[in-house]
Amino acid sequence: MTSARRQSARACAQRGAYAVEFAFVFLLAFALLYGALCYGMLFAFRLGLQNAAEDGARAALRYQPDFETRRQQAVNVATARVSWMPGNKTPSVSAQICAADTGSCDVSNCGLTWSQRCRVTVTIQTRDLGLVLPPMPNFALPSVLIGQASILLDARTP
Repeated sequence: MTSARRQSARACAQRGAYAVEFAFVFLLAFALLYGALCYGMLFAFRLGLQNAAEDGARAALRYQPDFETRRQQAVNVATARVSWMPGNKTPSVSAQICAADTGSCDVSNCGLTWSQRCRVTVTIQTRDLGLVLPPMPNFALPSVLIGQASILLDARTP
C-alpha cells in the first residue's frame, strides 16, 4: 500500500471524531453558561430584595409621631420597592421594632440612651422562584429568598 492510501484509510477511520468532541465540549460549555445565567438572575433578585429591605429600614428613621407609624412606613416603603419583582406573587414584607440588646419587642422600653435604643428589622421573603427563573434542577434552586436589614432607632417621638 502506498502512503497516500494509508493516510486516506486513517482519515476515513477518524471521520466524525471532531463532531463527537464538539458535542461533548458544547454540552459542558452550555451547562456552564446556563448555570451562570440562572444564578446571575437569582443573585439579582436577592440583591433587589436586600435593597428594598434597606430602603424600608431607612424609612423608619424619618420622623414619625410613634413607633407603630415608623414600622408601618418601613413596610410601605419596602413593599413599594419590590413592585418590580416578576410573576404574580408579591413578596411578604414585615417589620418589627424590638430592643437592640434584649430582643424584647416592648417599645415602651425604648429611650434616648445607648442601652435603651430599639432596632427596626425589615424582612422581605419570596417563594416559588421556579416560576420566574429559567428551568433549573430543584436541588440547585433555593425555596426561599430573604432580604433583611436592621437599623437602630431612638425614642425621639412626641
